[in-house]
Amino acid sequence: MIPIVRSLLENDLYKFTMWQALLHSHPGVQAEYAFVCRNTPAYPLSELQADVERELDHLCTLYFAEDELAYLRGLRFMKSDFVDFLTVFRFQRKFITVSSDGDTLNIYAAGPQVHVMGFEIFVLYIVNELYFRRFDQQAALAEGRLRLQAKIELLRALDSEATRKHPFEFFDFGVRRRYSAAWQEEVVLTLAREVPQYFKGSSNVYLAKKYGLTPIGTMAHEYLQAYQSFGVRLRDFQKAALEDWVQEYRGDLGIALTDVVGMDAFLGDFDLYFAKLFDGLRHDSGDPVVWGEKALAHYAKLRIDAMTKRLVFSDALDLPTAFALYRHFADRVMTGFGIGTNLSNDTGIKTLNIVMKLMSCNGQPVAKLSDSPGKTLCTDETFLAYLRQVFHHPQVN
Repeated sequence: MIPIVRSLLENDLYKFTMWQALLHSHPGVQAEYAFVCRNTPAYPLSELQADVERELDHLCTLYFAEDELAYLRGLRFMKSDFVDFLTVFRFQRKFITVSSDGDTLNIYAAGPQVHVMGFEIFVLYIVNELYFRRFDQQAALAEGRLRLQAKIELLRALDSEATRKHPFEFFDFGVRRRYSAAWQEEVVLTLAREVPQYFKGSSNVYLAKKYGLTPIGTMAHEYLQAYQSFGVRLRDFQKAALEDWVQEYRGDLGIALTDVVGMDAFLGDFDLYFAKLFDGLRHDSGDPVVWGEKALAHYAKLRIDAMTKRLVFSDALDLPTAFALYRHFADRVMTGFGIGTNLSNDTGIKTLNIVMKLMSCNGQPVAKLSDSPGKTLCTDETFLAYLRQVFHHPQVN
């Protein structure tokens, strides 16, 4: 059977950007990541254990090819020493374990963060593709193509709407929970060919390189979460993470993620200095309209012209939701829409809600306090309560 992972480049761009930043600022950190399925699958994921083990064995034999390294060097925000590090990088099998507990599949990666943080996306799309192989693939792909065509017709209908101050732009964020590698590639190619005026890139670096697309991504939750353990006062971890990001990228990759301890706490730290330095904000939990209005009010309070900033929405989006948000905000601020599962895994089969999250750094728990029910993830209730107290974050049931 052909291995699922085709290339070490087939990862989200933000894994590379966070990887570089942490290699430069905190190269000695020890970290632990855990796989979690948040919903009930059609059959026990523990049945996939042997296949997951085989795929991880294969992953640990791969290395970056010369043309892939050259591509990364061509991205102006990638530093030469980081790409040099990637020339010798190999995933180490000893840092990741797979087991089962009844119906539950357990996957843990633990070791130096700069060696284990890259496992996340590969683990997620390995599990996803193995899972969906057990369904009727012909029927799924036929349904997927019908749904994709319907999306294209929705996008074409935008042409007839009144012109707004900023254009509608969306991106593929579907690597981690895709139906399969082949299907994601077909979706991306089709969108790039049929609606290039709206489709502006992919987080999948392998596909971006292969088809000349713009790779999209900046930071994820794990980057900010890690700073909860880096020796700064807990109340200051967001400011420390944002400051290091600014120093690393110096104007590039300027979209900040806001929901590690909630939007209100984020805005408390996102002062005039950061608001001027960052190009915009990314939404990933809570009511997107409420979030966007808070962002615009914050820019107004700081006397910053919101028309020069961008709000990126990426929380479980589909096109109708993206259109509604676009119509609400596009005359006041630039927008962008990262659509994941609804692009790369909309085939009529119930999808998996799987994540592989950072659980601890240097032996200390870290956590995300989500603005959405069910998204908070931490095994240490004492630390979670302390984090809520420090940031005055209400518990979301």
